[in-house]
Amino acid sequence: MTEFKLKSADGAVSLSVAVFMPESSPKGIVQIVHGMCEHKERYYPFMDFLRENGYASIIHDQRGHGATVSSPEDLGYMGKDGWLALLDDVKTVNGYIREACPGLPLTLFGHSMGSLVVRCYTKRYDSTINRLFVCGSPSDNPAKGAGAVLATLFGVLRGWHYRPKLLNTISFAGYNKGFEGDGFSRAWVCSDTEVLEKYHNDPLCRFRFTSDGFLNLMKLVQDCYSQKGWKVENPELPVHFISGALDPCRISDKALGEAVDLMKKVGYGNVSLKIYPGMRHELLNEKDHLSVWNDVLSNITPQK
Repeated sequence: MTEFKLKSADGAVSLSVAVFMPESSPKGIVQIVHGMCEHKERYYPFMDFLRENGYASIIHDQRGHGATVSSPEDLGYMGKDGWLALLDDVKTVNGYIREACPGLPLTLFGHSMGSLVVRCYTKRYDSTINRLFVCGSPSDNPAKGAGAVLATLFGVLRGWHYRPKLLNTISFAGYNKGFEGDGFSRAWVCSDTEVLEKYHNDPLCRFRFTSDGFLNLMKLVQDCYSQKGWKVENPELPVHFISGALDPCRISDKALGEAVDLMKKVGYGNVSLKIYPGMRHELLNEKDHLSVWNDVLSNITPQK
């Protein structure tokens, strides 16, 4: 494993990047885009599993997250049109690993907010990937427009680095219902108490988004769930949706199904959905995470 910095396309940040390489020539590449209020190190066990099975993997701390931020004040802050910059960052990392490992098939894997990012990225650059995983997808939110207006008001009146409690409450209200007995405020994230303990004690996970961050999040939702602007240069791209049956982000099976159907409507002909019974939001960290890891592996491994 190696860690290094890559300058972003707009020059605003230095992306903190990690690469895991197998001992022999890799069979393929998995590029990972993490979710809201977390960081790349949480994916290292999964990346090590991929390495042990012959795959290279790469991940970066998204702007506003992890070691990509220059100070704690910038956690949850992305800057003006930051949602578009997030896509450019994925493209920068994609270009780096493709140059380092030319000719190999590349799977793009996005979790939670990252699942929004990878779909917005695919909307524009599907020719740069060979397979897409959409993990822990937040379903379309009919209040996204109102959320963007509120975030803008907070930004204008209180500042773009202001951390609005109201928007945080609205965004996650009710998510922990039914999980209170686990003793964690965000037990909906995962059923493994060891993972939850680390998550709740991690300052790089337990921060609130800024006004700017919430605005860019709403922009991602708006773009991801709009049928306009999809280039679809790779209509046969395999698109795999995976979700925990107890993940409140999906809202409902119907809402998640609509997210899947949208990918079909815009022109992708190879779209699938797998729901894991008993699992919550972070499938890669669930108690039975090995079943999820192996499912991902079996999908990216060419069939003989």
